[in-house]
Amino acid sequence: MPFTEPRVGATPGRPYDVRIMNALVLDGSRGTECRDALAALQQALADAGHLAEVIPLRERTIAPCRGCFGCWIKTPGECVIDDDGRAVARSIARCDVLVYLTPVTFGGVSSELKKALDRMIPNLSPFFARVCGETHHQRRYRKTPRWIGLGVLSQPDCEAERVFKTLVERNALNLQSERVAAAVVTPASDLAATTAALVKAVAE
Repeated sequence: MPFTEPRVGATPGRPYDVRIMNALVLDGSRGTECRDALAALQQALADAGHLAEVIPLRERTIAPCRGCFGCWIKTPGECVIDDDGRAVARSIARCDVLVYLTPVTFGGVSSELKKALDRMIPNLSPFFARVCGETHHQRRYRKTPRWIGLGVLSQPDCEAERVFKTLVERNALNLQSERVAAAVVTPASDLAATTAALVKAVAE
């Protein structure tokens, strides 16, 4: 399915089909900095009737990608590194919605989340295709998950927020996701409203 324009939230009053989706939440926090956002996100998914699996990446052993392309040449579709990164990649391939939750630093994601995202390469084909007028890797699987990116900042930072949202959109485009939504929250944010809007945006 073609990639659609990213947006957060839904048009007020616009009907949309609600279906039960399996969501995978990659928790890239290093401690408790994302605890409240995670709780709000889980509640928003539950309220929408969706199932959610949370993977606290700090508790998993995931080595950095070697950039060896063995997942394309030697063991197609599976990373040559035998650690928890393999299971995370498989879970990503199976889920309907991929959510990544992370503290935001200079617009980027945490090192824990970055390692997991880099190890997603086996989920793509080594061959290329034109997507939205750009050159990207082809899908390995027919289904690709919808994406939600939720970043956490200790205080408002417009530039960091802009960079983070762009990063989420570009990652979703690389996977050719059909829906993508992103937001950045601070201690002053309405977490319930923000997470509900993100879930609704990808469920349309």
